[in-house]
Amino acid sequence: MKTSPINVMIERINELARKQKTVGLEEWERDEQESLRQEYLSFIRGQVKDTLNKVQISKNTPLH
Repeated sequence: MKTSPINVMIERINELARKQKTVGLEEWERDEQESLRQEYLSFIRGQVKDTLNKVQISKNTPLH
């Protein structure tokens, strides 16, 4: 089974978070962590926008 790039990104974010809680992060690791978080958030925002763009509301459908 092939690992998706987003799963690799999440694993690295989690790895850095675990290290941050135990021994702390060096400056370059904090920068990497922030960059990965921003990239992840952009991915999620894109997914939400794609989903919302596919939503259709019908005038004839009751809103219960």
